[in-house]
Amino acid sequence: MATEEHGVMGPDVENDAEGQLEVSLRPQTLATYIGQQKIKDELKVYIAAAKAREEALDHVLLYGPPGLGKTTLAMVIANEMEVGIKTTSGPAIEKPGDLVALLNELKPGDVLFIDEIHRLPKVVEEMLYSAMEDYYIDIVVGEGPTAHPVHFPLPPFTLVGATTRVGLLSAPLRDRFGIIERLAYYQPSELEQIINRSARIFTTAINPAGAKALAWRSRGTPRIANRLLKRVRDFAQVAGKDEIDEASVDRALTMLDVDQKGLDATDRKMLLTMINYYGGGPVGVKTIAANIGEEAATIEEVYEPYLLQIGFISRTPRGRLVTPAAYEHLGIPFPDQGGKA
Repeated sequence: MATEEHGVMGPDVENDAEGQLEVSLRPQTLATYIGQQKIKDELKVYIAAAKAREEALDHVLLYGPPGLGKTTLAMVIANEMEVGIKTTSGPAIEKPGDLVALLNELKPGDVLFIDEIHRLPKVVEEMLYSAMEDYYIDIVVGEGPTAHPVHFPLPPFTLVGATTRVGLLSAPLRDRFGIIERLAYYQPSELEQIINRSARIFTTAINPAGAKALAWRSRGTPRIANRLLKRVRDFAQVAGKDEIDEASVDRALTMLDVDQKGLDATDRKMLLTMINYYGGGPVGVKTIAANIGEEAATIEEVYEPYLLQIGFISRTPRGRLVTPAAYEHLGIPFPDQGGKA
């Protein structure tokens, strides 16, 4: 188990120690992976069957909001299959040669993990079709009159793709995945388990009330829970506390502008903009983005899913609407006539 070093450290040593902590936060097996029980139960069957047949696992597509554990789950799949894993992202594969180099390094049964797979260039995506279905690619060698196609066979492998925007995947690519799983937001009880596990890795004491308070303000997202735990740990340490309690969590997250529902300054700015300037909506996401200084894609991928999940906004054909629950949370009277001021 990784532990933190205290004392004087150079920046390289400190960064390495922090990196080791990040790695140790990731569970290595399905048994230690907390949450997503339905997905785990299904993967256990698929993995056991593939290993019994001595075949590569079918290709897997994981989608859902950021921070829910898609990358970690890809690594767990490779560990459970007892194979190697190569990791990359859609934007990093700029041309067919980049994909060829990755595929050339795979051994039979290995996992190729592509994060943000919806951002693959079209020419690379089309090359993946034959690689996924028939384990080969055709590449053109040479230029001009000397150019000629080369049939390049591949070992059986498993492509694990992850995306926050499954709707942007083309139908031909999506249809080539045999296993498609949607990761859901975590329950507070699951986040409490994750927080307690992370606290042990950080060698930081946290009592049950502190873990519960932190879980409720982590937006159903393990990545956010771990990030907030680090910051609360800092506040508690400077305050001279031996353990993180509910008061420590409340004090730290109030200073970090994270409220009781896990909403941060951007969430509230988004809701208040819709209320104050557009009567609560309906209003288009591009209009919201222009008003609050965020990219529309960021709103759709990062902020909107959680606000939809907790019922603070709703989507209509005409745009987004702020719900009565959000008005109540913000302490603003809900207007009459369907939300119009």
